[in-house]
Amino acid sequence: MSTALFTLIAMLCALTGCSSNSQVYRDQPLVAKVETGMSKDQVQQIGGKPLAISDRTVELGTCFDYMLTQAGQKQTFNVSFDGNGKVDHKSFMTCAEWSRIQQKAREPSSGGGGGGY
Repeated sequence: MSTALFTLIAMLCALTGCSSNSQVYRDQPLVAKVETGMSKDQVQQIGGKPLAISDRTVELGTCFDYMLTQAGQKQTFNVSFDGNGKVDHKSFMTCAEWSRIQQKAREPSSGGGGGGY
């Protein structure tokens, strides 16, 4: 039960961060222009070369890490691609953080009975 509670709290914190960060960084090209279904090339045309590229650990695919800068502040941002190389997720966290949340959501003790991403 405590793992399920921890997972829920982590997900809510991530979502809360997304809503406030989306307001601050909403005009950044990666935030404003990258959409589900775009290719890796399209994303790189918008955001340039990512800081890091990693294979996803929960589902087949790839993840790009970026660093956004606004008014002297920095914020991590990732764009995640499915097995076909198309955007299926973006968020204000690193690819590693996103992977950990996905893994926790899939653990049987999370109370979700699987699912996840």
